[in-house]
Amino acid sequence: MKLQGKTAVITGGGSGIGLGIAVAFAAEGCRVVIAGRREELLREAAETSQGGTPLLFHTVDVTDRESVKRLFDWATEQLGQIDILVNSAGINIKTRSMATMSPEQWDEVMAINATGAYNCTYEVLPQMRERRDGLIIHVSSIAGLRALALGGIAYCAAKFAMSAMGTAIANEEAPNGIRVTNLYPGEVNTPILENRPEPVSDERKAAMVQPEDIGELAVTIACLPPRSHVSDVIIKPRVQEYV
Repeated sequence: MKLQGKTAVITGGGSGIGLGIAVAFAAEGCRVVIAGRREELLREAAETSQGGTPLLFHTVDVTDRESVKRLFDWATEQLGQIDILVNSAGINIKTRSMATMSPEQWDEVMAINATGAYNCTYEVLPQMRERRDGLIIHVSSIAGLRALALGGIAYCAAKFAMSAMGTAIANEEAPNGIRVTNLYPGEVNTPILENRPEPVSDERKAAMVQPEDIGELAVTIACLPPRSHVSDVIIKPRVQEYV
């Protein structure tokens, strides 16, 4: 139980990468709150998760700062303190080019993927500063390092913003004992694939990184001693080129 005694809040925790990390953390003894917009999805994830500590859940709209505050007030009350924050809430859209995307879609992607991570980080930092300890994992994307057509205009912009924010906060908060890791997945078999412009075959999904793979990586990062900081890490399928 490598994370026995630790606590975590994971946004976007009802499915995909967020749930993969939550299950991996719980299996190592971490007390985990998963959060997202859909209560039924969170409940199902918590009820079907097996092994390790039971998952707690709470709804949140990461674009709504009052909703975010309610989440972190509740999570702190339930957990005592929040040692780890994983910002995994994110969306993409099918119309990914400038020619096909609407301004409203741009606003939505930026609000959830970038500002949402800011809102959650803002809420958790004061208690981490007070303890002079804490870990924040930003689930960015390879699209946050390379502007790829596959990701699209809004998604790439949001993930670049998220990555830059993570690096800047890590530098600023290092004297306070706080570490921020930017995690850059390539193609991952998650429900977000449903918003690809073209359907993804089962064969291709099977060759992708799976959520549990990222869960194992996140556990490794969380288990490092406070003196060690993983600033950036790429995880991609063996068959996917990184250009």
